[in-house]
Amino acid sequence: MPKSKVRKKSVYTPPADSPIVSSRTAVREPSPAWWAPVMVLMMLAGLIYMLVFYIRGDRIPFMVTLGAWNYAVGFAAIVVGLLMAMRWN
Repeated sequence: MPKSKVRKKSVYTPPADSPIVSSRTAVREPSPAWWAPVMVLMMLAGLIYMLVFYIRGDRIPFMVTLGAWNYAVGFAAIVVGLLMAMRWN
């Protein structure tokens, strides 16, 4: 059976004023040096806060006052750390 001929396609180059080109080629600045340590610290602080609440929360007065909102405080710290991770470069 004969082989078919391979056709070469020309490479598409979008126009320079296209919004797709300008948004994809935008170079972001690198994150500051403090970004990664603060990111990790926020995630660990949220985890430690929730562990302390779970283990000794009934003996810490402000945690008793907050009640179930302690979970929101812990998860908020973790979420802030994760949001920082998405912007880290």
